[in-house]
Amino acid sequence: MEPIINYLFQIGFSFSIFILISLGLAVIFGMMRIINLAQGEFLMLGAYFCTICTQSGINLWLSIIIAALAVGICGIIIERLLIQWLYGRILDTLLATWGLSLLLVGAITTIFGPQTESIASPLGNVALGELLIPIYGIFMIATSLVLLLLLYLLWRHTRFGLIVRSTMQNSGAASTLGINQNLVYMLTFGFGCMLTGFAGAILVPIVGAYPTLGLVYIAKSFVTVISGGSLPLLGTISASSLFGTIDGVIATISTSVIGEIVVLFVAIILLRMLPLGITGRMTKGV
Repeated sequence: MEPIINYLFQIGFSFSIFILISLGLAVIFGMMRIINLAQGEFLMLGAYFCTICTQSGINLWLSIIIAALAVGICGIIIERLLIQWLYGRILDTLLATWGLSLLLVGAITTIFGPQTESIASPLGNVALGELLIPIYGIFMIATSLVLLLLLYLLWRHTRFGLIVRSTMQNSGAASTLGINQNLVYMLTFGFGCMLTGFAGAILVPIVGAYPTLGLVYIAKSFVTVISGGSLPLLGTISASSLFGTIDGVIATISTSVIGEIVVLFVAIILLRMLPLGITGRMTKGV
């Protein structure tokens, strides 16, 4: 029984990581069609904001919320200063966000140095026979599921979600209905950054905060969102479930490095068989 529980936990834990690091990109790339090469650096900023708040004596849970909001505000500022001039210009967006990525990494390295800043996990372990399950890992799994539910309710059952979806699908028609297109794009980009900052803050007790943190997760998040296809939320859930299961099982019987290699290999095969992604067939011809 214990091996089964261990497998289930590892799968759930890997699933939660894929979900957390990919949701912000699912909004920015999946919905807005902005290829943001600095997405990993928003994750890194969330980790540093959380670390700074915690080291200043603020409760970890409150620090996570503050970090997410702070990164969201940074995203809004960057959208106003840089991104808003680049909509529809893919190559220019790639170059600009790549430069932004280098700038953020260089700035953080200059301010904090290349070393890892870490904080201790506030939760211990729960014992199941001889098996020890970290409670913080269970918290991450629960958080990812709650976040998915909240996002679904936001996009499908609120006026804000309706406005965002209509603007992304047909900005011209939305403008004729009196919707402030610039405001919607600004808030949506900031919201995507906030989700990514939240993920970075959640990951701090596990991986710490260091300048190149984003480079570790940016490839995973892009692979997940692209493999998910044209329906951002459903696609991200589907791809995260597949990759999380593979990564969790392989990491348990082998190593996490082998698990990541297998995930990448499966993603390549998946995109070869389904060029439009897992959910691509649902919108094909629409």
